[in-house]
Amino acid sequence: MSTAKPRADRAAEARVAATRIEAEGVDGVIVSWVDNAGVTRAKTVPVHALEPAARWGVGAAPCFDAFLVDDSLAPSGGPTGDLRLVPDLTGLRRLAAQPGWAWAPGDRWTQHGEPHPGCQRQFARRTADALADRGLTVRAGIEVEWIVDGGEPGPAYGMRRLIGNTDYLRDLLRALREQELTVLQLHPEYTEGQYELSVAPTGPVEAADTALLVRHTVQAVSLRHGLRASFAPVTAPGGVGNGGHLHLSLWRDGHNLGHGGPGPHGLTREAEAFLAGVLAELPALLALGAPSVASYLRLAPGRWSGPYRCWGLENREAALRLITGSAPEQANAEVKCFDAAANPYLAVGGVLAAGLAGLGDALRLPAETTGDPDGSAERLPATLDRAVDALRKSEVLRTALGEPLWQAVIDVREAEIARFAGLSDEQLVEAVRYRY
Repeated sequence: MSTAKPRADRAAEARVAATRIEAEGVDGVIVSWVDNAGVTRAKTVPVHALEPAARWGVGAAPCFDAFLVDDSLAPSGGPTGDLRLVPDLTGLRRLAAQPGWAWAPGDRWTQHGEPHPGCQRQFARRTADALADRGLTVRAGIEVEWIVDGGEPGPAYGMRRLIGNTDYLRDLLRALREQELTVLQLHPEYTEGQYELSVAPTGPVEAADTALLVRHTVQAVSLRHGLRASFAPVTAPGGVGNGGHLHLSLWRDGHNLGHGGPGPHGLTREAEAFLAGVLAELPALLALGAPSVASYLRLAPGRWSGPYRCWGLENREAALRLITGSAPEQANAEVKCFDAAANPYLAVGGVLAAGLAGLGDALRLPAETTGDPDGSAERLPATLDRAVDALRKSEVLRTALGEPLWQAVIDVREAEIARFAGLSDEQLVEAVRYRY
């Protein structure tokens, strides 16, 4: 259900949904959104109040646009005003690992029933709609990586670690299946206690919704097993952190434009232009997709984090990795430089906006990087302040975000840079480890 529907229609659908989930044992509904610092915030209503929440929304102050990762406020965060947080019931799910609860993503609206210009989810929807106006769609998915304290240790990608935590991982798979999510892969990752999970691709806004639902479920299942999950970019100085890699493919009339074309590795001209637009804006996109000061402890050469502004076929050091797959419909591109601190709606919307600009300018990709990019490719910004400088200079992203959202992101980034200035790597990691 789109929150753009008339209030009466939203209320009618909410009545039906409330009856269904109450029969399934649900007592309360969580409505969540993600702030500009990448922290998921939430309000809840009892199940019998879902109808008025869908009709009128739930109050949520605009000061959340200025929240930092540690709950302090950027200077722009004031005490006045109010917004309405409206659940999107198309994403409503009973939470298998939180008995008695359901969840829905929220859109933020003004008191007058207009889209809040700072709503990140509606920004992602606008960019997806702009692609649809060109007859194009995007299928997207966000990899979810996390690290848990506790559990059986074991080697990177090791069977020992999988066996030692088999009940935990089984319960996670069961919970996700009950929530109607299609898991493609789940495996131990590189760092001690780290796992990665991939789900089936969907539309771009839905992909961001799904990433949030997966994270909520991971946290809930982890706690039930006496574990504590972290999605922070880095959980130990010098260690490999948690990525939030964005996979996407461009489609027209049911055809994947990542194959069968005259461009590199079979890209059509449209797909090449789209990816060239993303590559062109990557320094500025880092301010959206790698938003924490701690993100740049992860984004370092030799860790396959994508720290170089280049592209390549199956090149895991390149920020933009092309994947042809074993079947034409599997062709996609991966933005590797993003991490799990990102607001997924800002990350998805920013990439789509950059791709749209590339389409508009009919851009072409530069020469491919076929080996280690060190010494042969430009480094992406190595600190958050440099990424923010790039965002300030990006007319593409400033226009796409709109002035209020663009300025709010800038304000939060600059405030976090100032707040964490002078901390050692150890202090910085400790400050953000359990905020995501």
